[in-house]
Amino acid sequence: QLALVESGGGLVQAGDSLRVSCVISGGSFTSYALAWFRQAPGKEREFVAAIDYTGRKTEYQESVKGRFSISRDNPKKTSNLQMNSLRPEDTAVYYCAARLLSVARDVKDFGAWGQGTQVTVSS
Repeated sequence: QLALVESGGGLVQAGDSLRVSCVISGGSFTSYALAWFRQAPGKEREFVAAIDYTGRKTEYQESVKGRFSISRDNPKKTSNLQMNSLRPEDTAVYYCAARLLSVARDVKDFGAWGQGTQVTVSS
């Protein structure tokens, strides 16, 4: 049973940077593709970024390309999402998710989720 625990959220100002992290336990970490989703109040959960099990392939939502960077640290069993040039519209609860091997962008393709971490960007 996979367990995912996010950390690193907080309150920042527009233009600031923040890194959120996800520690994963209970499975073979190197077999999993990892992703970050976010959900703002009153909105559906949306895809932000993903990285495949090799770490060589990444995908991003168009609105975060060039600002966000996803990575994985296999020895630490951790995924990081580095967020730069943050905007008020990036405000949301950020969730880490995992699935076997390949990247995906749909919520329904992921069976393991963390509890989320709040990111708030003030203008």
